[in-house]
Amino acid sequence: MRNLLDFLAKYNYWLVFILLETAGMTLLFKYNSYQSSVWFSSANVVVGKVYEATSWVETFLNMSQANEILTHRNIILEQRGRAMEERLAALGSDEATGEAARMGSEGYEMIAAKVVSNSVNRADNLITIDKGSADGVEKDMGVVCGNGIVGTVYLISEHYSVVIPVLNHMSNISVMIKDRGYYGYLHWTGGDPMKASVDDVPRHACFNIGDLIVTSGYSAIFPPGVLVGRVKHVFNSADGLSYRIEVTLSTDFSCLRDVYVITDSRIKEQASIMRAATDSIRSGGK
Repeated sequence: MRNLLDFLAKYNYWLVFILLETAGMTLLFKYNSYQSSVWFSSANVVVGKVYEATSWVETFLNMSQANEILTHRNIILEQRGRAMEERLAALGSDEATGEAARMGSEGYEMIAAKVVSNSVNRADNLITIDKGSADGVEKDMGVVCGNGIVGTVYLISEHYSVVIPVLNHMSNISVMIKDRGYYGYLHWTGGDPMKASVDDVPRHACFNIGDLIVTSGYSAIFPPGVLVGRVKHVFNSADGLSYRIEVTLSTDFSCLRDVYVITDSRIKEQASIMRAATDSIRSGGK
């Protein structure tokens, strides 16, 4: 109590000034309409700015989660759209409506993951993701993002996996020119991380600059129809027997963050059959 009295005695002039200032401001804004309106408007502006800043912070903090959700939806919609196009094209008009409704519930199973390490300026780039064997990731599974293809799972541990991306000389993915039916193999030879090449496209192939390049489904790693990029230039191969296509990749590897590992059981079954056939051929059919 003594300390409180000493404090009041020491700063009594300041306390009286603050009290009188508060009383004066209250009387001014309470009994004068013009000053009251000015105060009300200014206070609203300040409060609005505070709410705006708070909203921006909340939006920024939730951006990662929102981006992950959008990426997942984009991949699902892309696969459903591709499957629906193929199914409707194969059906008669009487069956198309019912089949389209059923296709809406189909989709590939995917494991969401975050990129924790990445490079784009090396000859053999690698990507590390935060999902491993404990999450169901297995070697040779395909990895995609909201914009298209990423790469293939190469090494796994319990909680992490290393992915060989398209930007690696070891990457060799079967692709095709969408709606044209011509196939080739996607390679990256270094340089621009937004460009790759498709080799072994036959000379009689008919296509245009700007046509879409998608996965063929022949690799038993990726389902058919996953976006790869667009045709940018066409060159003759070294032996002159085929075309080499320069592709602008749809995936920007320099800002890659959210990815998905494809775990569709049909792809596993296809890979298992292909491995069995290869083993049988090597053993002489015995």
